[in-house]
Amino acid sequence: MNNDLTNKETAHKDIATPNRTKEILKKYGFNFKKSLGQNFLIDTNVLRNIVDAANLDETSGAIEIGPGIGALTEQLAKRVDQVVAFEIDQRLLPVLKDTLSPYDNVQIIHSDVLKADINEAIKAHFKDGQDLMVVANLPYYVTTPILMKLLELKLPIRGIVVMIQAEVAERIAAKPGTKDYGSLSIAAQYYAEAEKVLTVPASVFVPQPRVDSAVLRLTIRQKPAVEVIDEQYFFKVFHASFANRRKTILNNLVHNLASKSQKAEIEQALAEADIDPKRRGETLSIEEFAKLSDSLYKILQP
Repeated sequence: MNNDLTNKETAHKDIATPNRTKEILKKYGFNFKKSLGQNFLIDTNVLRNIVDAANLDETSGAIEIGPGIGALTEQLAKRVDQVVAFEIDQRLLPVLKDTLSPYDNVQIIHSDVLKADINEAIKAHFKDGQDLMVVANLPYYVTTPILMKLLELKLPIRGIVVMIQAEVAERIAAKPGTKDYGSLSIAAQYYAEAEKVLTVPASVFVPQPRVDSAVLRLTIRQKPAVEVIDEQYFFKVFHASFANRRKTILNNLVHNLASKSQKAEIEQALAEADIDPKRRGETLSIEEFAKLSDSLYKILQP
């Protein structure tokens, strides 16, 4: 970290305090848009804990999504070599230019991250082989699409640390046989190891959300958790298996993957995978879903 940056940050008041946040919002006449799920963090300790969870150092790079007024961006800029943040709300661009002016290692990209070419941004702003983490306070309404995009793109990142709705964090990190375990758990855990590292009360946000939040850490696997014949088909199988949680695995597969006329073939695939047809989807491990997917693929695919 260069000395200029260190000097600048010591003369700079943290963004994430109730008073400073209020000052910034008032200065720019900023009104929160519910449609963008905007909730800004006003607790510096929580932000530092988020950054700590990402295990970053001065050689790392960080990708942020939805920087808001720059509260988390600032904490990242103090720790890492380079920060690239995607912000969808044009109204926040002048605010960020102001609040992050002490930091010369931050690049703001005005874009919807779901439409952005993240790989291109990585090539343009980070060094080859640089240690990279996605660190973000995600809007609740697009948490799952953003996380799945980040995982499916197979980006050159070490992992993802995100503040999300506590209930969604529980579902992503859930183990087989628990009430939270479902298709989202398997989809995320196929690509990454998932753990909830922090629970965060609604009181540290402005405006306060109606639910508590949690910080989730996803550590990208070097190769997927299981090997399957066809990745897309594997995803289809476990999504179909959770379509109706009260139904058995057999019934769910008959109604949501194949058809009644193929019931015998599905029973055969379940037998080959050594899975009782009366079990429910939430009792199957990711390894069992992989075996089942491969059996079904061999039997049902033309």
